[in-house]
Amino acid sequence: MAQVSTEVPGDERGTLLSFVESQRAALREAAQGLTEEQAASRPSASELSLSGLLKHAAECELTWLRMAQQRPNERQRTEETWGEAFRLLEDESVPDVLAFWDGVAKETEAFIAAVPSLDDSFPLPPAPWFPQDAKVSMRWMLLHLVEEFARHAGHADIVRESIDGTRAMG
Repeated sequence: MAQVSTEVPGDERGTLLSFVESQRAALREAAQGLTEEQAASRPSASELSLSGLLKHAAECELTWLRMAQQRPNERQRTEETWGEAFRLLEDESVPDVLAFWDGVAKETEAFIAAVPSLDDSFPLPPAPWFPQDAKVSMRWMLLHLVEEFARHAGHADIVRESIDGTRAMG
């Protein structure tokens, strides 16, 4: 697993990136040591699997990064393909998803390091869940990624404990 830089500056930018990475790591840790079959299992009342959570989190980060960059998202989901974001397809594996996410994480870190200010903002796409003509800052995006990953790290911990009794989060 690639990690974002280990020397985290003590400034706000470095602190936020450190918290994002901490929650990424919590999600990854939940799947460590499992077979592909175990990672794809849904042992709790939820429809969530560990491999699906990893894929969703990676694609979620890519989506926010592409919005911030104001670039097209090469993995943009449609209403018809939304469910595919939560499960691995036949040609996908946990190592593939983790490698993809490592690339996205590095790209996020480089992008955030290059923006002039965390106050810089970008428009949100039209969606029923966003206010019309809304914009968010880079700071908001990083905090949202912490929130998103932390929520799913909790889900992942429950799923992992349901698989084999192992607690993912120390």
